[in-house]
Amino acid sequence: MTYCVGMMLDKGLVLMSDTRTNSGVDNVSVFRKMFSFQVPGERIITLMTAGNLATTQSVVSQLEERSKIPGERHNSLLEAPTMFQVASEIGKLLRTTIGARQEANGARGQGRFTASIIVGGQIKGMEPRLFMIYPEGNFIEAGLDTPFFQIGETKYGRPIILRGYDREMSMEDAVKLLMVSFDSTLKANLSVGLPLDLMVIEKDGFAAAHQERIGHDDAYFQAISSSWGDALKSAFHSLPDYSFYRTDG
Repeated sequence: MTYCVGMMLDKGLVLMSDTRTNSGVDNVSVFRKMFSFQVPGERIITLMTAGNLATTQSVVSQLEERSKIPGERHNSLLEAPTMFQVASEIGKLLRTTIGARQEANGARGQGRFTASIIVGGQIKGMEPRLFMIYPEGNFIEAGLDTPFFQIGETKYGRPIILRGYDREMSMEDAVKLLMVSFDSTLKANLSVGLPLDLMVIEKDGFAAAHQERIGHDDAYFQAISSSWGDALKSAFHSLPDYSFYRTDG
């Protein structure tokens, strides 16, 4: 399992993913799930993956190969004229990859190779955009009503983002919010784990404004985890006490 979040702000995009993959409690590994494609000063595109590892690695590898082979550059993320076409190309490749794997494995392979992808970025002359791509290859775009996307183990960290998100918040506050969301998920689910990968894309920057791998010894993440736990306990004890002898009806 995994946990990835892509968040749209007025100031740009903030993306974070974990790196844990497991096939049972005794087979846990670390694999990168965040990948970037950049042309400095012209575009930056970042995608995060969740689902069957072989499937997502195949999709990413094919995208990386297309950016290197001259004959394939017309299908490359480095040549796509819009972020919509970037999402379309990734969706098409994801659907084709899943279909080929299921066909090769027969009926027993159905459902085993599903994957989903968050892709965000900006191409010069256009606004930053954020998409979530489904295993079928179709996708939806973030907007005012849906300003962030999650894939993987989403349920533990979602309430944090729903309560704390503000489209006008600073990039630093957005990173803090995501760290709380990930900390809550880490505490609740062993299939999500450190280190975390962080990418901050400022509007019209066309490069990573901040990129970081957050490990077990990261002092800031440890402080967030500890302080958030203390704040929750304090908030709980500040709530009105329940009484078995209420007189309010």
